[in-house]
Amino acid sequence: MTTITQGAALRIALAARVLEGVDTKAFTQWVVKKLGFPVNEAKLSGLTVTDLKQALTAEETQETAIETDVDMESLKLAVRYLWGEDVDVDENLPLIQAYAEGDMPGSLRVAVASNTDENLDGHFGSALRFLIYQLSKDEIRLVAVRPTLEADLAEDKNAARSALINDCQVVYVQSVGGPAAAKIVRAGVHPMKYPQTGPAREVIARLQSILDAPPPWLAKILGVEAKSLTKFGDEEEGLDA
Repeated sequence: MTTITQGAALRIALAARVLEGVDTKAFTQWVVKKLGFPVNEAKLSGLTVTDLKQALTAEETQETAIETDVDMESLKLAVRYLWGEDVDVDENLPLIQAYAEGDMPGSLRVAVASNTDENLDGHFGSALRFLIYQLSKDEIRLVAVRPTLEADLAEDKNAARSALINDCQVVYVQSVGGPAAAKIVRAGVHPMKYPQTGPAREVIARLQSILDAPPPWLAKILGVEAKSLTKFGDEEEGLDA
């Protein structure tokens, strides 16, 4: 059984973002203690500004107490996020396309760090979700959308995020730190840095265009002979760790 639904995870992450100084993990622990599992959209809609204020000003030192100074407007905005208001666009996640193993022979799986719609606009350590694509020479298919909130509750957030995409061969991010990149590589995934924000499909279409003549790094992933020694684009940067 899912302990935190995808929609609820998005709302919690967005609410934590506007509460300055609040750790997402501590905030989520408080929500879980307050509402109990499973955490879903209906339960979040019952939280109030008073609930948040009491949690954020708790004096007792306990695992789920959150001590920080947050203004009233931020509290109100956080509650609107928890209720699902002001996040309609974000909750309209891209549609997942059906996929079964063997549907796309010779394809590879690509993750994209994303915060909004079907865009590449996320940093590895803070993106709200990973868009998961199956990529072949002829097709780009979105096969999964994976929220990162539960991974962020792990003791090692970056290792948990890496495990979340360990069935992928490549991950695109706007940025990633060296230690996190090393954990991605250890998970068997090749990190690609693409600083610009843009539609995810347009970015990975560049990768698709070189599948017929892959450079050495991609040939190694595909298990084929390298046919091109040219650098793959000026904007993308493979990370060695």
